[in-house]
Amino acid sequence: MVFKFIAILLLEIITFATFVWGENGLVIKSIQMAILLTEGYRYVGGKTDMIARNTHVEEDDEYSTSRLTLKSGSYYNYQDIESGWTVNPRVYGDRQTRLFTCWTNDGSRETGCFDLSCPGFVQISHEIALGAAIYPISTQYGLPYSITIYIYKDFNTSNWWLQYGGSINIGYWPSKIFEGGLEVHAETVQWGGEVYSKNVGKHPHTKTQMGSGAFPFYIFANTGFMKYMRILDNTMELRFPQNAVAYSEEYDCYRTQYVGDYIEEPEFQFGGPGRNPLCP
Repeated sequence: MVFKFIAILLLEIITFATFVWGENGLVIKSIQMAILLTEGYRYVGGKTDMIARNTHVEEDDEYSTSRLTLKSGSYYNYQDIESGWTVNPRVYGDRQTRLFTCWTNDGSRETGCFDLSCPGFVQISHEIALGAAIYPISTQYGLPYSITIYIYKDFNTSNWWLQYGGSINIGYWPSKIFEGGLEVHAETVQWGGEVYSKNVGKHPHTKTQMGSGAFPFYIFANTGFMKYMRILDNTMELRFPQNAVAYSEEYDCYRTQYVGDYIEEPEFQFGGPGRNPLCP
């Protein structure tokens, strides 16, 4: 009998502030992330399968996402493009699980938006609409349903394309909306979840959940879950990153489990309930 040992990385809590352009101008809010991160190369693509869930969002101005992100730039002046699923009442007017995209050229100070709500992303697909409700949705003890997200750079045009489901090119981010950085390549690729609320990092904490609202348990895909995570670099071969690190910014509220050793296909789980006895 061959015994396989599972290595689980549960790493430190780091708090990030993000700039958000609101109705009354620039405001500073907090986003809490539980992510798997790779860096050190010039990335021109990223891909993953992610289980789709309908997570609880407490307030109308909060959101929760499961997303793939390509990022470049400094801490306060970053550029990123991302896509996945979200529950975002403020943007969509309901609490359904929806396909989304997001981008910024300056850390969300003055540029960027969700989907097509500002000039930027160009949709060409007539099959899949940005902001469309995703169906079917996974439940805690039901069958798992996943979506496939692939973001890659077209070297003929330098545009970043978004592909859904392994074959449908939804549209692209023109390279001209970025200055340097993503105009050429990404410096990091991230997989994982994100919660946006004015009540993260303080008491009482938001009850907005990440994933299914459950903490990860490596035997079951019971919360936020990603598999077949891939990066694309100048070799032009989709491959699993050699160096990947998991981060959980509020460990008692949202956690991560990265299972990468001694298994054929690494798995990344992330999620949590937000406010709970450990995270009051």
